Amino acid sequence: MIGFIARYFSSLWALITSPFRAVWRIIVRIFPPREFTVMDTPRGNVYTFNQSSFWRFTKFCGKVGLIIWATWSTYVFVYHRPLLQKRTMQLEAIRTMHARQMTDLQVYLAKYNELTKNLNVVDDKILNTKKLTDAQKDELMKSRLKTWGELDFLRTRLNEMFADENYSPEYVKTSEMAAEYELMRAQNEELQKRNAQIVESMYAIADADAQIVDTVSAMTSENMEKLRKNLKKIQSSLVSLGLNQQDLMRQASSYSNPLVGAAFSPLDIDKDLNPKYQKLADDLQLWHGLVRLQTILPIGAPVAQVRVTSKYGMRKDPFNGKPKKHKGIDFGGKIGTELMAVAPGRVVSAGERVGYGKTVEIDHGLGFTTLYAHLSQINVARGDWVHSGTIVGLGGSSGRSTGPHLHYEIRYKGKPFDPINFVKE
Repeated sequence: MIGFIARYFSSLWALITSPFRAVWRIIVRIFPPREFTVMDTPRGNVYTFNQSSFWRFTKFCGKVGLIIWATWSTYVFVYHRPLLQKRTMQLEAIRTMHARQMTDLQVYLAKYNELTKNLNVVDDKILNTKKLTDAQKDELMKSRLKTWGELDFLRTRLNEMFADENYSPEYVKTSEMAAEYELMRAQNEELQKRNAQIVESMYAIADADAQIVDTVSAMTSENMEKLRKNLKKIQSSLVSLGLNQQDLMRQASSYSNPLVGAAFSPLDIDKDLNPKYQKLADDLQLWHGLVRLQTILPIGAPVAQVRVTSKYGMRKDPFNGKPKKHKGIDFGGKIGTELMAVAPGRVVSAGERVGYGKTVEIDHGLGFTTLYAHLSQINVARGDWVHSGTIVGLGGSSGRSTGPHLHYEIRYKGKPFDPINFVKE
């Protein structure tokens, strides 16, 4: 043994530490020393740092330990937490059962003391009373047997208390039933009071409902008459286009865009209700259609000061003097006159157009578009949404024009018609 040590190892200590040195060599091979350089750019200094194998191995072990700890903690949190909650709930249930059993035990103990006392009194009467009739003896014996029976029943209930998990003493059941009865009676009284209040409220609501229906019906009728008068001036133009107000109102109710709003959904009224509700729903639908129609249609003048210089129809061409159809109306004005959109809509064209010069065309919906021609400046772009009154451009004399003016057209499904009824107030 000594020869073996002397042959392969310089000392006994070298033999003992050889496994550790072998492990260390493996660690050094896996984690060799490293050298890295850091440059301090502002100052231009260069710093060199060395990381030994021991430092790198220690840092690796720390990271591995941290990962193991995090994994174990996550496992304990995810898996054991529900178990801990379940055990906590079970413990709480056991505590509640224990408290109930202790309460019952106190009640039974008091009952036991009372029965024992009664039994002792009966025995004393039987033993110490000398003159007892047969009837009295029978009565005392019956009382004694009854007391013994109650004691035996008490013993049975005590056994059930500690043996049956679903144990519930009779007096507890009776108490619970009494509490439930009192609660139901209180609730019934409260419901009766609420029912009386509801009946009174229903009468008040019915009266208010009748007043509201009558008021709204009157308001819708009055407002519809005003709206019809405003639309009456364009009736002839609508007829010439093959249109009528009823069809247009239905289309307006179902039409929607970001400026006009969503389509109107008719009210669904139960047929068993009073017919006045259906009439009110029909009036509201009609009123809504009229309002939307007046909003959508391009009614009004595109300029602040209306001065018509050339009407729609046949006229002499100002350039060659030959008869030619004028597809719109001209408004006199200066260069720079503000031109307004007459109704909300979306710009479908904004730019140069042959003969028209700088032109803006707006789609208002329901097939109606308006066109502004011979502008000096365009203030909107194709795709813009414009409100009623938005300045879409400035008056000018661009294109085939003899002087500053606005050529204004209203078109239905791409075809121009006489817009004078839509323009005049």
